[in-house]
Amino acid sequence: MNPSSRLRAFQRRLLAWYHTHHRKLPWRQTRDPYRILVSEIMLQQTQVERVVPKYHEFLRRYPTLEALAQARPRELRRVWYPLGYNIRPMRLRRIARRVLRDHGGHIPDSYDGLIAMDGIGRYTAGAVLSFAFEQDAPILDTNVARLLARYHGVRGNPARSRVRSRLWRLAQTSIPAGQGYLINQAMMDFGATVCTARAPKCPSCTLRRQCRSFPFDATARPPAPRRGPQRSRGALARDVAR
Repeated sequence: MNPSSRLRAFQRRLLAWYHTHHRKLPWRQTRDPYRILVSEIMLQQTQVERVVPKYHEFLRRYPTLEALAQARPRELRRVWYPLGYNIRPMRLRRIARRVLRDHGGHIPDSYDGLIAMDGIGRYTAGAVLSFAFEQDAPILDTNVARLLARYHGVRGNPARSRVRSRLWRLAQTSIPAGQGYLINQAMMDFGATVCTARAPKCPSCTLRRQCRSFPFDATARPPAPRRGPQRSRGALARDVAR
């Protein structure tokens, strides 16, 4: 199968899978850039199931950028507990203050505008553009990187610039025109639930016929380079932001 056909098969099969199997997550019920940003910062280095209740609690206490900008540090950290990495809520507050000061209270809808803010890297900028503004912006969290590396047979450590750059290019080319929101959510869900790090569901995988790593043996040593990223979402996000 030629590369164009493999890409179309990837897009078609993944979107069909997502239509039936997508996870129902609260931040998928909104296009509010503020709420999307809160969810993305919370999800850095933290599992989804731990984030969901704190996401609701945080937004009840700080429903707007204005409320967050006025938050007292001690109370902000208390509301954030027990997610950890307490620098994250303080970064959110700094972002809120900058948006109010420099952008008239509107979170930027451009990559350059987002990336200029402390605490927003390449992944987070892409997520906000994709999920809040429905732009065809690529994302590359741990799950997406693992899926793309396995499907396309990308070898090497994803922390290395050459490999990382290739994965970002694949993330961009994976987006069908006008469907960035759907394909990005689909890749994240598929990596989280099917193309998992330690026990991928290869026999039932809808992508297996075109996947260059099928069948994948997660216990084999080597091929460590084929395994895709094992790093946390936040750690990879920081890497790919540089």
